[in-house]
Amino acid sequence: MSKVLISGFGDIGQRVAAIHVRRNDRVFALLRSRERAAVWADSAIVPVVGDLDDAASLINLPANISVLYHFAPPPASGQTDSHVENLLSAVREPLPQKVVLISTTAVYGDCQGRWINEDTPARPQSDRGKRRLHGEQLLLTWSEQTGVPVVILRVGGIYGPKRLPVERLKQGLPILKEALSPYTNRIHEDDLAMICVTAADKSPNRASNQASTQAIYNVSDGKPGTMSRYFKDIAQALGLPQPPEVDMAQAKQMLSAGMLSYLQESRRIDNRKLIRELGVQLQYPDFETGLAACLESLRD
Repeated sequence: MSKVLISGFGDIGQRVAAIHVRRNDRVFALLRSRERAAVWADSAIVPVVGDLDDAASLINLPANISVLYHFAPPPASGQTDSHVENLLSAVREPLPQKVVLISTTAVYGDCQGRWINEDTPARPQSDRGKRRLHGEQLLLTWSEQTGVPVVILRVGGIYGPKRLPVERLKQGLPILKEALSPYTNRIHEDDLAMICVTAADKSPNRASNQASTQAIYNVSDGKPGTMSRYFKDIAQALGLPQPPEVDMAQAKQMLSAGMLSYLQESRRIDNRKLIRELGVQLQYPDFETGLAACLESLRD
């Protein structure tokens, strides 16, 4: 039986927890409030109350953890990740046997649509990318100091039944003309949860003879498409009107700052290292099969 701590208990954290519960592992979840902890009190999940914005509140983290998963996003602003910093400062002896971090492919910045792999230099341009890279660097430095193996998963866009932009499409909000639209990379949330657990199981550990106990993987289905096509395909599948298309000048006037930041970066993610080294088999190897599953789930 393994002992697992999940920091960031959203959709992905809950899916990872469910996998470990089925394996009869003991699962702890770091939750921000006592009210949220109470929701899980009678489940197989052991709630631990602590706020990543408040290092002093993390004194009750369990020790001797087999795997520490950190899925919580960084703070909403700035260029540093105090959440990773506070979490690592609170980890107690005996240290975890392994740490798995969800990061983002935004750390690569704008690659003008080129294919990129893990050897591509990280050159984030957005603050969100800079925050994530800072979190990665904190964890890698901590790993070098402690010897604890770490796995960093640089994840593309996550989709699932509850993540589809249904309301946005119903509101008729515009999209960028497809000829101008950047590439986007996707992974279904069920596949991502499976990859997280596989990374914890199969990646290097302290007992291995491998030269490095640090691993970075790009996570996507390996079938990038344009962001505009993503919205169009979902609209068609749902029987909704196709969203109006605008040029970049119009988009800057009509779209949110968050959406514009995504439109200003384009890259295609090579996932071959993930498939080769971890041996994962994606349940949804392309958006078409993943979208069909999402719609089936919504009908249930």
